Amino acid sequence: MKIRWQHLLCTGVLLLSNPLWAQQEGKSELDALREEIRQMRSDYEARIAGLEARLDAAETRENTAVVASSPAKNAYETLPEPSAGTVSLGRDSSFNPAIGVTFQGQAWSYSNDPEDYAIPGFPLGGEAGPAPEGLSLAETEITMSANVDDKFTAMLNLPIVIEDGETVVELEEAWVETLALPANLSLRMGRFYSGIGYLNDRHFHSWDFADQPLVYQAFLGNQYTDDGLRLSWLAPTDFYLEFAGEVFRGDRYPAGGAANSGVGSTMLGVKTGGDIGLSNSWMLGFSWLRADADERESGAEDDPLLFTGDTDLFVADFIWKWAPNGNSRQKNFKFQAEYMWRDETGVYELPDGFRGPWDYDQRGWYAQAVYQPVPRWRVGARYDRLSGAVPAADWQGSSLYPLGDDPTRYSLMVDWSNSEFSRLRLQYNYDDATGLSDNQFGLQYIFSIGAHGAHSF
Repeated sequence: MKIRWQHLLCTGVLLLSNPLWAQQEGKSELDALREEIRQMRSDYEARIAGLEARLDAAETRENTAVVASSPAKNAYETLPEPSAGTVSLGRDSSFNPAIGVTFQGQAWSYSNDPEDYAIPGFPLGGEAGPAPEGLSLAETEITMSANVDDKFTAMLNLPIVIEDGETVVELEEAWVETLALPANLSLRMGRFYSGIGYLNDRHFHSWDFADQPLVYQAFLGNQYTDDGLRLSWLAPTDFYLEFAGEVFRGDRYPAGGAANSGVGSTMLGVKTGGDIGLSNSWMLGFSWLRADADERESGAEDDPLLFTGDTDLFVADFIWKWAPNGNSRQKNFKFQAEYMWRDETGVYELPDGFRGPWDYDQRGWYAQAVYQPVPRWRVGARYDRLSGAVPAADWQGSSLYPLGDDPTRYSLMVDWSNSEFSRLRLQYNYDDATGLSDNQFGLQYIFSIGAHGAHSF
């Protein structure tokens, strides 16, 4: 059977690459019709496979015994990307739970020392900052997921990382979610990424670039994950419309110290979207995060600043995708942009002991586009920018005081995917955020084995 398929494949390649030769050999009109039918069948099979993958992802919000039929939800889900991270409830597996592993590695070169990386006026917290220089192992993610029963599903994500030369297993996500609440309601409990913005709840291996935009690094510490509850409602409309509310413990940046008796942060958000014909789809989102901090650390790890107060973060995000006739396997285009506005009110304490009131707002945005002109190959470009009010002269000389120019960064990337389970990427950043121009070159690999779930839109 393998020989037969190989023979057919070679024959098809020869016919497609040399139609004039085929005509010279007297190819009959009947053969030409058969070839056209074969091409049509191949295109439709690809489209059917894409629809099946989208349906598979939609079933993450439904009982596995029920086929999701909401057109709005189907418009929201898309084909899987190279990953093993997102749960796909309708997907049969040889194991219970379904287990997947994602291997990731990188190599980076910088003009400036990445150990000294800092953005004046925007002290970084959480896991923000550049990757290590040279060769390094990035996150190795172990993911397990399964239905608990007919009313609950669960997911566990354990990244294995290298910190200061030691191997550390982190608990990134561990949550349980309902499957059968009435009125299209869904409740998630445990540790998970907040749904604020567009990129925050997407795992490292699913990013279109090897690093997060500057706004995520400056305002969310790269990504905000915490222990809490999430209640969402999918409106029964012809287009996608979902409302969500979250409460978290508030232990992690931009919160800190589990303020307010362990209910330190709150998120409210709404997302809407739909399809335009067969080839275009879009999504628009608005979200707000209130994070209370009690001596939250940021800036230099050895000598951090301490902030006690409130942070309000407002986010608007927009995504547009194009794929001819909905078949993204051949070619596709994706544009996304997010705007963030942060207002912080409280007290900062500098490493030298100086304490002073703080009530300033800061802004930032990014826009990026990724295009796949042919199967397997993609190219992308991204632009980042931060800006904010200049604080009082008392803060001059500290990491809270910005330089004259707004921090900016330009990025280019090209990646190649041999299959849904493997990706190689080359990226270049021209980073002017620190006030010193930095040429950054990065190589990245992503390989997945085991369970392979679909990502959301």
